[in-house]
Amino acid sequence: MTTTIDRRSFVKATVVAGAGLTLAFNLPGCAPTKEEGPGADLNAFLQVKPDGSVVVTAKHLEMGEGTHTGLATLLAEELDADWSRISVVGAPGNAAKYGNNALGGIQLTGGSNAMANSFDQMRKAGATARAMLVSAAAAEWKVDAAGITVSKGIISHPASRKSGHLGKFAAAAATLAPPAEPTLKARKDWSLIGQDRLPRVDAFVKSTGRAEYTQDVNLPGMLTAVVAHPPRWGAKVKSFTVTQAKGVPGVVDVVQVPNGVAVIANTFWAAKKGRDALDVKWDMTNAEGRGSEQLWTEYHTLISKPGQDAGKRGHADRALAGAGRVLQGTYSVPFLAHSAMEPMNCVAQVNPGRCELWYGAQGHTFDQMAVGKALGLKSEQVTINTLYAGGSFGRRANPLSDYVVEAALIAKQANGRPVKLVWTREDDTDAGYYRPMYLHTVKAGIDGSGHIAGWHHKVVGQSVLGMTPFVPAGKPDPSSTEGISDLPYEVPDLAVELYTTSNGVPIQWWRSVGNTHTAFVVESFMDELAAAARRDPIAFRLDHLKPDSRYAAVLRLVAEKSGWDAAPPVGHARGIAVHGSFDSVVAEVAEVSLRADKTVQVHKVWAAVDCGTAINPDIIRSQIEGGIMFGLSAALHGKITITEGHPDQHSFDTYQVLRMSEAPAVDVHILPSEHPPTGVGEPGVPPIAPAVANAVFKLTGARIRDLPFTTV
Repeated sequence: MTTTIDRRSFVKATVVAGAGLTLAFNLPGCAPTKEEGPGADLNAFLQVKPDGSVVVTAKHLEMGEGTHTGLATLLAEELDADWSRISVVGAPGNAAKYGNNALGGIQLTGGSNAMANSFDQMRKAGATARAMLVSAAAAEWKVDAAGITVSKGIISHPASRKSGHLGKFAAAAATLAPPAEPTLKARKDWSLIGQDRLPRVDAFVKSTGRAEYTQDVNLPGMLTAVVAHPPRWGAKVKSFTVTQAKGVPGVVDVVQVPNGVAVIANTFWAAKKGRDALDVKWDMTNAEGRGSEQLWTEYHTLISKPGQDAGKRGHADRALAGAGRVLQGTYSVPFLAHSAMEPMNCVAQVNPGRCELWYGAQGHTFDQMAVGKALGLKSEQVTINTLYAGGSFGRRANPLSDYVVEAALIAKQANGRPVKLVWTREDDTDAGYYRPMYLHTVKAGIDGSGHIAGWHHKVVGQSVLGMTPFVPAGKPDPSSTEGISDLPYEVPDLAVELYTTSNGVPIQWWRSVGNTHTAFVVESFMDELAAAARRDPIAFRLDHLKPDSRYAAVLRLVAEKSGWDAAPPVGHARGIAVHGSFDSVVAEVAEVSLRADKTVQVHKVWAAVDCGTAINPDIIRSQIEGGIMFGLSAALHGKITITEGHPDQHSFDTYQVLRMSEAPAVDVHILPSEHPPTGVGEPGVPPIAPAVANAVFKLTGARIRDLPFTTV
């Protein structure tokens, strides 16, 4: 018998063993089956199968950052489960069960708070289930529950020598009332939380191709769609001709959607060829027609005028007037694309009174509300099946649910057949929803004792939170000035002004949000002030911090680990930056040199992080490493420029990301802490650009005030 499988299925079915080319085949239909049967749901986050394995429902999206492993660790710790028998599934759209406790109960993964807002909740879920299972075992064995122990998924009563795995008691436990307030373990008794090198729960399925992403979904009768979007943001469809597109073999239909024209076909390639054959006429009446140069001119004009008060303490202008020396600088950062490895995509099926979605959902509540409104349904009539996502960096949590609504509206016109909407890399980059461009001017003084005397800071840019309910009308967007308005340094006289602009370029939060640009400016300028005061950059920062502050602690730790006081290799220099975001504090030292062509080579980065309790130390290190690479990519290369309302960059050939040959070695050190966990996914990003810029200054004497800075 001949078995035919496609390339992806072949990858899924094979395992490369050792250093040779040994292939272990597991052909479809030939794999041994596992007898599991229905599981017992002990609460919203936990199901125990009859064979004793445990399925954890994760309320936060797994997009590569290790969320599934972290949530499972918390629950398994209190359940005393066997880690090798834990699996995790993504939660469906249901804010009542799976809302984010730190964001008002909406179901959303963001703000680097997945572990922080789930820390107590998931531990209590595990402890509650454990108590119910113990009670069920005690009832069956007719023994006192106090004499029962649980270890690695086995429930035991040593006195009677009775034991059994969790699955044996799950059905009975599910009928019991949960305890009102379960008892949690003491920190000293933890066996999983804080354990280094704990295997990730998604490692096997991802390394063997079994993990399900949107592109893997293949439903009966499913079609594929691509969309011709406007050539300028804000343009609308005037008319379109479908004759040639419908003549492409495999094209099923061509339909209009609010933001373009969709081609629906049997395959992606047929849909793309059909889109290439479309003839669309666009109405440019309300389209954005400006380019980067015009926008920068407007920003420079605006920043010379009075802005909105975004934070004030003391009397900055008076302090500056009396300062012995005043320094000032103007800084700029460009639009940035998210460029997740998996572009936007979504599978949708619309039937009367119902819409079902399959995709890497990051903002479930946003998406259910937006899709419901677009289709005339209630939010609860929109079902979300949460899959893995190949990165996001904020893009999939779009408050307008742009690509998800687009998929649903296309599927509405497909007569009940499921439709997979696919955005190409070019579609993804051209769509906008960028990190905004910003312009800063900052002025600060140095007094006779070498301390900062007054700090006046102005920021111009679009409001990221302006399209959300998170900012009251008329109030300044706190994300535009975070890290400035709450400047951690002891500067008694501070004034911050914000100028919120409006243009047609779609913008959205980007990994670490406003901290991406405020850290660059603040930490670069702190180095300028240190140089003016003739102080070591770390010593100068410590002079302006309380000795027992978290900032001071990570600075001292990174100075020690990097050998800050020792001379770097000849031709190398080191720079420092520290920044707090998402309730964590990270300090980074970057060691750089210049290549013959004057491009910057970053050799090594040392990082010290205080993120509270370290649930999974290895994942924390991975996230800080990834944040450094992400931030370094933007610092050295990231730049979206615009010509007449359309980006000049479309794919990785023009929007370059960090290459492996450019990646530095990274050494991460986690500060021990008994405080609750804080953010990890984003805080590694902000310090890297200023750390590198400050190292370049040491090397060349040139101050970098504009990003990116591939050459100096």
